[in-house]
Amino acid sequence: MANHIFPLFISPLIVIMSMSLIMSQTILVEARQLLEVTLPELPKPEFPELPKPELPKLPEFPIPELPKFEIPKLPELPPFPHFTDLTKPTLPTIPKDINPSHSTTSP
Repeated sequence: MANHIFPLFISPLIVIMSMSLIMSQTILVEARQLLEVTLPELPKPEFPELPKPELPKLPEFPIPELPKFEIPKLPELPPFPHFTDLTKPTLPTIPKDINPSHSTTSP
């Protein structure tokens, strides 16, 4: 006779999944009921006006003047050396008498 052992970690997962499915239906129904309910208009409460507080004046501090610094001059760089113009490399030419069996395009 065959003996089948049910893994123990599967059973809590099945319980959690089934409970989440049951709870999701309840939440949807409650949300639908909230949308269908109309609430009565409530009057806005009136609050007494409070006097605006007076803030104390901040003392004025003198702004210190910073001394002007002389910017050092950068040394001049020597001129860039001029190189002779180099010739551009050219691709080798492909001979025209290529065997058609070696063609890259096929019908």
